[in-house]
Amino acid sequence: MQIEASKKLFNVDDYYRMAEVGILGPEDRVELIDGEIIQMSPIGTRHAGCVTRLNRLFNSAFKGRAIVSIQNPLRLNNYTEPEPDVVLLKYRDDDYSNKKMLPDDALLVVEVAETTLKYDGDVKLPRYAAGGVPEVWIMDLKGNRLLVYRDLKSSAFQTTLTLKSGESVLVGAFPDITFAVGELLG
Repeated sequence: MQIEASKKLFNVDDYYRMAEVGILGPEDRVELIDGEIIQMSPIGTRHAGCVTRLNRLFNSAFKGRAIVSIQNPLRLNNYTEPEPDVVLLKYRDDDYSNKKMLPDDALLVVEVAETTLKYDGDVKLPRYAAGGVPEVWIMDLKGNRLLVYRDLKSSAFQTTLTLKSGESVLVGAFPDITFAVGELLG
């Protein structure tokens, strides 16, 4: 007799209940991807500095026009809620204190990849596209390059750019604001 094993997939409500009862604590660096709880990599010094720099640059550039969210959950669907490094959100006076952040709210998601380039590109990127996030940047710190994905159509990004120091980039939602790639990468 063959016994088939099956996974127990968790939805977002299950995930939050685990935190409420102490199964998952604040020290646990995890995110929910396709119903599975995924352990995230530790944040290295360059990664932390990059996120801090993006926070400073984005808050200055988009003041009063967008909200900058750092390492907070973005609910893509009932089974997937990653915690991207940076999300640029549509402006709200309440800073999203009265509403979960959803893909329709996102203008840009930025993932900083010091050790997670394959995971960010192969796992998270297609889920952001399927969720309807219009633009994603992956900052490849080891390759010293910025990977830009935009022009979402039928749950796939139509435009892919690879940018290096000496080049500039803009956020699709704000074509009047440009950033030097070298400054973003640090």
